[in-house]
Amino acid sequence: MSVRGVLKRGSREYWRSSLFAYDIKKESFQSVGRWQTVADGDNALYVDPDGEYLLQSIQASSTEYPTVYRVGLTDNDVSIVVYPQKKIWRWLADDAGVVRMGISFRSTGLDIYYRSNADQKFALISKLRDKDSDEEREESLLDIEGITAGSDTGYVLSNKETGRFALYEFDYRTRALGKMVLGHPENDISNYRLSEDGTNLLSARYTDSRDRIVWFDEDLKKIQSSLEKALKGQEVWIQSRSRDRKKMIIYTTSSVDPGSYYLFKPDAKKLDRIGGINDSIDPAKMASTKYVEYAARDGLKIKAYLTLPKGREDKNLPLIILPHGGPYDVRDAWDYNAEVQFLANLGYAVFRPNFRGSGGYGEDFYTKGEGQIGRAMQDDLDDGMDWLVEQGFADPKRVCLVGASYGGYASIWGAIRNPDRYRCAASFAGVTDWEKQLKYDKRFFRSRYAKEWKETVQGGGDFDLDSVSPVQQIAKLKRPLLLTHGDEDSNVPFSQYKRLVKAAQKANIPVDVKVYEDEGHGFSDRANEIDWYTRLEAFLRKHNPPD
Repeated sequence: MSVRGVLKRGSREYWRSSLFAYDIKKESFQSVGRWQTVADGDNALYVDPDGEYLLQSIQASSTEYPTVYRVGLTDNDVSIVVYPQKKIWRWLADDAGVVRMGISFRSTGLDIYYRSNADQKFALISKLRDKDSDEEREESLLDIEGITAGSDTGYVLSNKETGRFALYEFDYRTRALGKMVLGHPENDISNYRLSEDGTNLLSARYTDSRDRIVWFDEDLKKIQSSLEKALKGQEVWIQSRSRDRKKMIIYTTSSVDPGSYYLFKPDAKKLDRIGGINDSIDPAKMASTKYVEYAARDGLKIKAYLTLPKGREDKNLPLIILPHGGPYDVRDAWDYNAEVQFLANLGYAVFRPNFRGSGGYGEDFYTKGEGQIGRAMQDDLDDGMDWLVEQGFADPKRVCLVGASYGGYASIWGAIRNPDRYRCAASFAGVTDWEKQLKYDKRFFRSRYAKEWKETVQGGGDFDLDSVSPVQQIAKLKRPLLLTHGDEDSNVPFSQYKRLVKAAQKANIPVDVKVYEDEGHGFSDRANEIDWYTRLEAFLRKHNPPD
């Protein structure tokens, strides 16, 4: 278990992290590795399958390079495996617990060090600089997910060939891309796993209309198929299994079902339900979700999820547009979503577009979102609304925007930008001032990546971000706005909320506000979460009645 916190010394604050193990039988925690307070000590590079030890990378202070330790999990005996080496900030181990790769992050790029086995010294095999292509830099970080013991050949997720991430064979020493193992015509392959002994591919995942798994293991492929036939209409996931594969834990879920866990015995063909995520939810009373597609004004095809309320005619419905956070490389999915069901249960149609820039749809779709915050990304929301109206699902006079984080920004900005289109907007933890947010974000990036992030958000260097920032444009707001924020938010700082409230007061614009004390970029206190949804329901009923 990773634990992070802030250590205060006088007026200065320092981030610290530690690794803990939890003893299920004793119901107690114990620290793993060195007991001293360290800057970065929660990185487990490898865990022994028998539970005897793990490899732990520890950075004693912010100015020291990390050391790799072998830590006994029963006696906490600690010994050094790899001493710190100049400029190497990240270590990676293979599936047998041998540290094989080190990455040196520099102001101008990164260097990659590699060895084939534990007897060799690390050698510099690649230098990637700012001038190198984005694909080369990205590939160099993605190809380190699974290094196989005794081999320089492994696998990589790369979008170099098709513009969509696919699974390829890869030579770690020469860094040469091999043949494609698995690709998808529209969507990225999101991750992959190796077999327990690290010698073969086990599975890969991707998301189209829903999350899916592809098994390379023939036995598990057959088991997956039989389970999906037995549990129709559900996503089926083999969560864990015994080494002899005679017992498995199965997880299922759908857009109407929070999920269930089963004990499955393949030989006996016996499937016993253990329990559910929330058995108080009756799937028969939930609103089903459809995967739909529409064309944006520039012809770009946008995929989205549409949830229609039960017990109502699918015609001229009040509509909630619910844009996701991020916004880049993030997307909505078909899984059960409590917020969606809450809104649909009130009588609203709920629409979640994977607007341009969303993840999983390939490089071209992603790059079409760069520099389009508040612009074409916002057009995609408007165009989705128009499509729903054309299809007869939505009443154009009864549409509101609701969202959190970037979705909160898109909701606020949508109401300001198009006051005659939307009746109201509600935001939790939304960005309100992009220039200030980018300056804040810069603290979490190395200088080059901070510049890239700013270019991704801003687009052309001459574009004025104030023109799409609610703080500077709040005087144009003509619609009701519910604005909420946690005062401990470290993603979108509380100052973003305060700036908009101050600007609204100065412009004499009424805004419904609520601050959640001790909350961050989400809810940790259930009472606060209930309060948010209670306020949201009252706000929507007042300004966009579902009846």
